Amino acid sequence: MRPRTLAEFVGQTHLLGPGAPLRRLAEGGEAVSVLLHGPPGTGKTTFARLLAGAATRHFVALSALSSGVKELRDAMTEARRRQGRQGRQTVLFVDEVHRFSRTQQDALLGAVEDRLVLLVAATTENPSFSVVSPLLSRLLVLRFRHLTEDELRALLRRAVRDERGLDGAVTLSPEAEDALVRLAAGDARSALTALEASADGVTGTGGTVVDVPAVERAVAETTVRYDRQGDQHHDVVSAFIKSIRGSDPDAALHYLARMLVAGEDPRFVARRLVVHASEDVGLADPTALQAAVAAAQTVQLVGMPEARLALAQATVHLATAPKSIAVLTAIDEAMSDVRAGAVGEVPAHLRYSRYAGAKEQGNGVGYRYPHRRPEGVLEQQYPPDELVGKDYYRPTEHGGERTLRERLTRLRRAVRGGGPGGSGGSGGSGGPDGER
Repeated sequence: MRPRTLAEFVGQTHLLGPGAPLRRLAEGGEAVSVLLHGPPGTGKTTFARLLAGAATRHFVALSALSSGVKELRDAMTEARRRQGRQGRQTVLFVDEVHRFSRTQQDALLGAVEDRLVLLVAATTENPSFSVVSPLLSRLLVLRFRHLTEDELRALLRRAVRDERGLDGAVTLSPEAEDALVRLAAGDARSALTALEASADGVTGTGGTVVDVPAVERAVAETTVRYDRQGDQHHDVVSAFIKSIRGSDPDAALHYLARMLVAGEDPRFVARRLVVHASEDVGLADPTALQAAVAAAQTVQLVGMPEARLALAQATVHLATAPKSIAVLTAIDEAMSDVRAGAVGEVPAHLRYSRYAGAKEQGNGVGYRYPHRRPEGVLEQQYPPDELVGKDYYRPTEHGGERTLRERLTRLRRAVRGGGPGGSGGSGGSGGPDGER
């Protein structure tokens, strides 16, 4: 059922409109080298095969799975000869280009730069991660999208009636069509494969109607599109984190399920939960970090599949918790100041004093032990002189930070002066053990 002409091609209308790059290339007009980037089953290889029919250019196809530098150089040599003898430009199609090594990708640079070949490369991986920068800068990157439900339905109906397909041997019930569209998840190849398997099961028993039970018998479970080293990994993890941050536990559970069903390492998921317990929740819910750490420990102690429960529990906890980035902002601002040189001398009364001669240098002299005051807090300088009065941690009004904010205001007033415990009290050089 692979399209034989551009008119039969379904999908990618954003790239095939009048004057669009792919249409100009398919029609033999002036074009640039392109990189077709998108998920499987969206038409990248099909489009390249359509280019083979263009009369004005010679078409050569290579696969990164079976070709190396030698094959690339041979193709370049033939392209140069062809251009010299016939004046015809070569369209070089490289499928799965992300599987080429850096050396192999570098071998394409000169030919693309000189327009010796018109390169059409295809990849299912994010080109920012999988294609070397010098080559990527010479290509027009075109993103192929998943097929829409309507486009998948058009493909399925054509396959049922076309003589190259099922040629009317079966009929497809509306409910079965819905099921196939759902299972395909935007992948034309997956939709046609499932249809063929379902039809084979029906005709093998003398039937003529592909219904939902026939689809269920043929397709046990939809394939989760998720590459632990590729684009889907980054996209799903990003969506998982942002759903937690956005307080949507249902979306977060969906992305958690996608990772777990696809075989993502549960330890990786647990680590992300631990990080975001502090980054996105912080002290708005002090128990969030405890829940995330407990989930991580459960993964180590119990393993899958039971650990999915702890991961789900921690995910819901973090997603529904009040949010605050006050802790994140505080440590980032403090580290930024330190990198900028705002360090200063440690106040003498706070320096280590448990060695001979320390007191003579002023270390620890004048230190006031807070536990000798009933309030447990007293007026005393703790930061270097350059940072006196600097507030890094600024609690929000969310969750537990609302109460903490009120307490912190009182603490700062007492420590910096101007409030209860801000004056008076006994001095001394340390606590009961001489050093605190």
